[in-house]
Amino acid sequence: MTGMKRTTEKNLMVFSGRAHPDLSHEVVDLLECGLVPQSAYEFANGELYVRYEESVRGCDAFVIQSHTAPINEWIMEHLIMVDALKRASAKRITVVMPFYGYARQDKKHRGREPISARLMADLFKTAGADRLITVDLHADQIQGFFDGPVDHLMALPILTDYVKAKYGDQQLAVVSPDAGRIKVAERWSARLDGAPLAFIHKSRRTDVANEVVANRVVGEVAGKICILTDDMIDTGGTIVKAAEACMNDGAAGVVIAATHPILSDPAVDRLKNSSAIEVVVTNTLPIAPENHFDKLTVLSIAPLIARAIREVFEDGSVTSMFDGHA
Repeated sequence: MTGMKRTTEKNLMVFSGRAHPDLSHEVVDLLECGLVPQSAYEFANGELYVRYEESVRGCDAFVIQSHTAPINEWIMEHLIMVDALKRASAKRITVVMPFYGYARQDKKHRGREPISARLMADLFKTAGADRLITVDLHADQIQGFFDGPVDHLMALPILTDYVKAKYGDQQLAVVSPDAGRIKVAERWSARLDGAPLAFIHKSRRTDVANEVVANRVVGEVAGKICILTDDMIDTGGTIVKAAEACMNDGAAGVVIAATHPILSDPAVDRLKNSSAIEVVVTNTLPIAPENHFDKLTVLSIAPLIARAIREVFEDGSVTSMFDGHA
């Protein structure tokens, strides 16, 4: 009887949900591999179905899905894709979520509230995820919600390199839209040659979602190009009011820079008509053609995700991608 041959060769396979196929195609082009073909559709009552068209047994699977509107549908598809891989004997399943849905619900502000960001982590673990790759979480501690490795990628180098190349010859100030995000602004400042910091002091209504009451700038912004940074732009209310506050304090101009362009209504109109000279985002989320406007610049996150997938697959270091500043 001949002995069984044991293969130790690893097999990289990349899968994509239907939320943002353009990004997935960009990632696999950089990895020089194709997306695994699959059938995916809805039943009449809205239930989702996914089946892979080739064997995934023993593979190192990376499942890409952007949690965009209709967000619950795409999260459910993501979970079903992971479950299908687990049941088809994939060796390791890495969930790639460029934008982590429900990340803003990371703690209880008041009694009887959920911590939905933790529930998300539990759902993916239950579905069969071994590892998560995500970009610019709303709160760093979400990494601890998932019982397994989490690679937290930063869009900071991509955004700062662009801003530096375009506005580096002018006097800059980095402005955080609220005091809570000052740590992120400090990282921006370090990459923009120590540009001075300011932040917007604001009060938010607890009874109405997405509504800011008052803004004032703490710090010196007069005569400077203000780089107004945030992790996401949803309805745009906060960031546009912050831009106005900077201009009222004598800023020479405002550039809005954010990783995740959620752009829920009426964000596009607000940004289009705002005092900002440019709005710079990445493509972690798809932007519908009708939501593009002259001031909008979209930078690709695909090289960052592709490199992270390669490092994970080859058991390399994701931290090294950020010069140790992860």
